Amino acid sequence: MSEDVRRMFASISDRYDLLNTVLSLGIHHRWRKKAVKVSGASEGMNVLDCATGTGDLAIVFKKAVGQNGSVTGTDFAAEMLEQAPVKSKKKGLEITWEVADAMNLPYDDNRFDISSIAFGIRNVDEPLTALSEMARVVRPGGKVIVLEFGQPSGLIKYPYMWHSKYVIPVVGGWISGNREAYRYLPETSAAFPAGEKFVSLMKKTGQFTSFSTTPLIQGIANIYSGTVR
Repeated sequence: MSEDVRRMFASISDRYDLLNTVLSLGIHHRWRKKAVKVSGASEGMNVLDCATGTGDLAIVFKKAVGQNGSVTGTDFAAEMLEQAPVKSKKKGLEITWEVADAMNLPYDDNRFDISSIAFGIRNVDEPLTALSEMARVVRPGGKVIVLEFGQPSGLIKYPYMWHSKYVIPVVGGWISGNREAYRYLPETSAAFPAGEKFVSLMKKTGQFTSFSTTPLIQGIANIYSGTVR
């Protein structure tokens, strides 16, 4: 992964949660819960959450798999992970937190029932490699879940574009002190393959037998699910 991207996330780590909530009006929490529902996570399953950041998705997964299940949250930026153990401890949840690169996961084949990544796949240098790695560590019949921003359609497209171009850089820069980071994030969202284009990327791995896409708010974000071969 790019060292520049790692440094960028390190620089905004202490304000990352606040900004996610402010800039999305809290909707990102609902999207994560929906992603866990789409995954079919249930009691006793083992889950790997890549690019976990401050651990929000991993925490929702842990609530779904219960005490008999396990969740491992990884991120390539150690600074982002610093917040995660504090949050899970406050909720009384036991989650393993480790520094790891989604393109080179340090886990055995078929170890997990589900692997996931939320708002992180577009920041990976080689998304195809990351998707292949996420599939490798999941058992046959298990799921790879990707939650990522897209390019919305319909009437919401224009206010969303205005919000992304003007509100996110200004508010994000003011709160985090790094305006460039909050210019980069919406720009990558606008350019990254979404919908069927992203499914085509998953197909190129040759690791999946079936796919599904769940659009959120007319495609502002999408949940992609792939069943591992």
